[in-house]
Amino acid sequence: MSLLNDLAVAQRGGVATLRRGLSLSPEFRKGLIGTLALALVATVGKVIVPIAIQQTIDHGLRGPAPDLGFIRDAVLVCAAAVLLTALAGYLTNVRLYRSTEAGLATLRTKGFRHVHDLSTLTQNSERRGALVSRVTGDVDQISTFMMWAGMLIVVLFGQLLVATVLMAVYSWQLTLLVWACFAPLAFALRFFQRRLSRAYTQVRERAGDMLAAVSESVVGTSVIRAYGSQAHTARRIDTTIEAHRVAQTRAQKIVAFTFSSAEVIAAVALAAVVVLGVRLGVAGEITAGSLVAFLFLITLFIGPLQMATEVLNEAQNAIAGWRRIIGVLDTPPDVADPGPEGTVLPRGPISVSFRDVSFAYGDGPTVLHGLTADIAPRSRIAVVGETGSGKTTFAKLLTRLMDPVSGRVLVDGTDLRDVRFSSLRERIVMVPQDGFLFDATLAENIRYGRLDATDEEIALALTELGLGDWLEGLSQGLDTPVGQRGESLSAGERQLVALARAYVADPDLLLLDEATSAVDPATEVRLARALEGVTRGRTAVSIAHRLSTAEAADEVFVFEAGRLVQRGPHADLVALPGVYADLHASWRSSARS
Repeated sequence: MSLLNDLAVAQRGGVATLRRGLSLSPEFRKGLIGTLALALVATVGKVIVPIAIQQTIDHGLRGPAPDLGFIRDAVLVCAAAVLLTALAGYLTNVRLYRSTEAGLATLRTKGFRHVHDLSTLTQNSERRGALVSRVTGDVDQISTFMMWAGMLIVVLFGQLLVATVLMAVYSWQLTLLVWACFAPLAFALRFFQRRLSRAYTQVRERAGDMLAAVSESVVGTSVIRAYGSQAHTARRIDTTIEAHRVAQTRAQKIVAFTFSSAEVIAAVALAAVVVLGVRLGVAGEITAGSLVAFLFLITLFIGPLQMATEVLNEAQNAIAGWRRIIGVLDTPPDVADPGPEGTVLPRGPISVSFRDVSFAYGDGPTVLHGLTADIAPRSRIAVVGETGSGKTTFAKLLTRLMDPVSGRVLVDGTDLRDVRFSSLRERIVMVPQDGFLFDATLAENIRYGRLDATDEEIALALTELGLGDWLEGLSQGLDTPVGQRGESLSAGERQLVALARAYVADPDLLLLDEATSAVDPATEVRLARALEGVTRGRTAVSIAHRLSTAEAADEVFVFEAGRLVQRGPHADLVALPGVYADLHASWRSSARS
């Protein structure tokens, strides 16, 4: 499933998309009047040479002897015009690049920030590589258009207009002939524009698929090698590359046809002008200099029309990219930050209440049914159940990674939807199963819990967690690089870093989602002692398959098929026939074996 607004955005016209895209980055319009003025100077300067040629032939070479002074002045004027045109073109490009890069930086920033604002559910509906492609590769296509074709459209239009006016001054008959030759191409371009729009939308989609497949294969290299799936993975990547090649080739065929058509029409127009021009010259309706100048002006006229196909190519590529990134920006966050109007919760022990909460992933079946439960301040809750019973959904709703379909989740009596994200993230911290680490040092990864934490505070936190000896065993201590996704550390060590990060954050409610699932038994014992101190004085919710955590909890929540079927202290539940007793017996049996 793609992002929600893609279909609507795909229907938006090219001009409307272009207008909306430009409005997203005001920097594109900054200094635009000055840039257009310089582009106009550069355009007008190109007609000086044909005029000078016409004047030289008709006046400088007329009479028994050439007028060397007139010719010299004409050459000097041409030289000055060429220099002025070059300077104006240089300044136009500099200003264009500056404003374009500023605008694209804004567009990338908005895109990345909005991706982070989207809920976990929305992000999971789009492959990560394809989502990244929308705010990287698609923006790069816009960059190509804005830095080259965008201003070229203005320059070429001005060049076409100036050339047409000057040609009409020299000969209205020849001007009509030229326009008659190119009129069919002008009408055909609209037809090709629609086809190119569809073709380049597919190109951008296939590019996203290709990036997604490649990025997943790189991240999952260890799994691919472990299961000997290199050949299958290679075929999958080859399929996406081939699909991109086919889409790109299809689009380029349309471009090649339109460009070749322009070449043929240009040759026909030039030949027709020579034939008719000679006849007009014989009849005395046009001078030799005017005919030669007219032929020079035709090149200025033909150039924009020939380039129009290439400009159209880049424009459709850019519009396709704009549509995709607008599709991201137009997707409303279904878990929205109330912002300054939201509630700021005071620090202190947290109470949590679920009131008739139900949840479903997208259009799928309900996975959590009518949950009503209270969590008292400073209590330690263990959440258990079979895989798919609703434990992780419960955790995501508690931390507001998702909002319930119906019902309310209250923290200290306040609906989570009314709490500022900044306040919520300070008070509630979740340690996920994977314990994602960034490609940085150990200290920098732990410091994500509290950005102003010093190295001394981080080292103290590790000591308090009983991890001082582990820290001392690292070759570079807190400066140890963890590698991409923490691959320089073992799975258990990555989880230790994630726990330390949460401890440094000092939340009022700590949620541990399978926090010890990747830890070996010896480390689990050490962590169990450390977590006793970490959770003391704060509300703690632990989700685990290992029921040793449940034995030490104040209360156990037992989930089955998306419902809370049992709750109470471990000693009471294990003595009663039911789901928990069966789970505990199964766990004890597997632990002994």
